[in-house]
Amino acid sequence: MKVKFITLGCKVNQYESEAMLELLLQGGFQEAEAHEEADVVVVNSCTVTATGDQKARQALRRAKKQNPGAVAVLTGCWPQAFPEKAAEFQEADIVLGTKNRAGLLPHILSYLSHKQRIVDIAPHENGEKFEAMQVSSFHGRTRAFLKIEDGCNRFCSYCIIPYARGRVRSKPLSDIRAEVKSLAENGYREVVLTGINLPAYGQELGLHLCDAVEAACEEPEIRRVRLGSLEPEQLTEEVIARFQRQEKLCPQFHLSLQSGCDETLRRMNRHYTAEEYRRIVENLRAAFPGCAITTDVMVGFAGETEEEFRASLEFVKEISFAKVHVFAYSRRPGTKAYDAPDQVPERVKEERSRQMISVTLASQQDFLKAQVGKTEEVLFEQAADRNVYEGYTRNYTLVRAASPKPLHGVFLPVRLLEAGEGFCFGEISC
Repeated sequence: MKVKFITLGCKVNQYESEAMLELLLQGGFQEAEAHEEADVVVVNSCTVTATGDQKARQALRRAKKQNPGAVAVLTGCWPQAFPEKAAEFQEADIVLGTKNRAGLLPHILSYLSHKQRIVDIAPHENGEKFEAMQVSSFHGRTRAFLKIEDGCNRFCSYCIIPYARGRVRSKPLSDIRAEVKSLAENGYREVVLTGINLPAYGQELGLHLCDAVEAACEEPEIRRVRLGSLEPEQLTEEVIARFQRQEKLCPQFHLSLQSGCDETLRRMNRHYTAEEYRRIVENLRAAFPGCAITTDVMVGFAGETEEEFRASLEFVKEISFAKVHVFAYSRRPGTKAYDAPDQVPERVKEERSRQMISVTLASQQDFLKAQVGKTEEVLFEQAADRNVYEGYTRNYTLVRAASPKPLHGVFLPVRLLEAGEGFCFGEISC
């Protein structure tokens, strides 16, 4: 039987979809090609915003039309955070949450045998262990994701994820070493460590994210270790010093900002000030010259005044990020901010988004121009055009270069010649 996965949201979801796919492949299923109809369709959902829920519903409905008669599975963060609403979504034959992914295969087999709808959303519990799972291959990808942490204890006032993911729990170091070794044996040379709140790794085990980084870097065949999104306040000088000692660690740090205004950060229940964030960026740039600092910025959060927005805009301009994901605040039922006073009108959010994007695109272009003239090792990933291939440097600069032969998964030195829109064009040096 053929199975097809549709994954929405973050790198953690991408990892978990691959893990569930491997379980089904081991159980006798085959992955459907893009053009093939599938017997089972799994939608792994994201619930960061209400739009994410809508996308999950649309994706599943579309999949059922394209794969008539297929068993439709809805899983992921949306059912876990809003079990009653997800259970009411009758287009899904099977509804699962973010626990017990090993139950996916028996649930599918049960449905195929009995045609009885299944809803299995077990609540997260305090003290639960990290769910054992392993991925040996990422189909079509040159970089491997490795989930090492799940859950979040922060409870930012706008965020539903602690309810969807539970409390912090971490992958044992022995399991990290074993999975990195397996990935290396399967040809991967770059590993991206991911988690819901990555810097919280190991806090319940007496460990630290640095321990996980060092364990991943130990594998001889791995050439690059990259970090997923980071909460900035946990990057102390001691942590940065430990990172600096790992030559394989890529000098790209995605530090979640959300706002550059202290008043807004307090209402968000973020755990740092703009000044603390600035100091962390300075420490990273001192330890990793030429590193890329990327981030997320929210505009239009509840109560954000024009003065607060201007403070955030000026801070973002000052930091001069390599790349920024700008998004407007979306009210989320179940969060503290949902009922907060002084909600910002949509038209104001749209205008603030436009202004913030304009500033961040300018800083991105400045970063790309600063790369011109350097010769950097690029891990090529895919074709960008006829005889043109693209990939990333260690600091996550997107590079395109001409080549008469395919370069998928190949490391090559590239001299960066010109900054385009969102990438650098270069010439292969060997």
